[in-house]
Amino acid sequence: MSLALAAVAVKRPYMIGFANAHTVNMARKTEGFARALQRALVLNDGIGVDLASRWLYRSSFPANLNGTDFVPELLDRLPRGTRLFLLGAAPGVAERAAQAIGLQHKHIEVVGIQHGFFAEEDESDLISRIATSGAEVVLVAMGHPRQEIWVAKNIDRLHATVMCVGALIDFYAGTARRAPLWVRQLRMEWIFRFLLEPRRLAHRYLIGNATFLASMATSDRREGTIPAIPGQS
Repeated sequence: MSLALAAVAVKRPYMIGFANAHTVNMARKTEGFARALQRALVLNDGIGVDLASRWLYRSSFPANLNGTDFVPELLDRLPRGTRLFLLGAAPGVAERAAQAIGLQHKHIEVVGIQHGFFAEEDESDLISRIATSGAEVVLVAMGHPRQEIWVAKNIDRLHATVMCVGALIDFYAGTARRAPLWVRQLRMEWIFRFLLEPRRLAHRYLIGNATFLASMATSDRREGTIPAIPGQS
């Protein structure tokens, strides 16, 4: 949390993402995805990467930093008047999310919104809108790998802390359901999501989780680095 708050405070381009088992699987097979994540501070999300940490490093993560809990807590801690831009989800959803954020985080100012289905030829105008809005934080919810690759490509032009947040805008808008708190505390939210959308998520959670754990069991230990926050030494 302290790194994210510091990134916003120095008002320099900085990318933050979240990695769960599905993220790792996608990064292994999607061109440009792993390279995009190297630009970011990547936070652990879910029991899968925690199990991998125990296997590879014999140490658990201190906390589960899934974006749908982490980002609202970050917004709560930001200074009054912090400017926020919402990018992603289906048309009309970001507007509803902005209203919810205005109610839940009254000290935050939403300075712009854009759905995630913009055309490639509109990208330059969108980046200009974000930059000129004065947004200090941008939440990008376009699913991965698209959101991470897009942010890594454009982060230096956005002049903000940009967070890749998956379905968070849908959760704020009420168009997607979160698991009850007790399910989240058991770190079983993936089961709740699977039961809601079994056909769409079967491959991701059943085959994907098994693939992830098998690949971790045969992985060598590697050291990672956290991208420095521009403007801080």
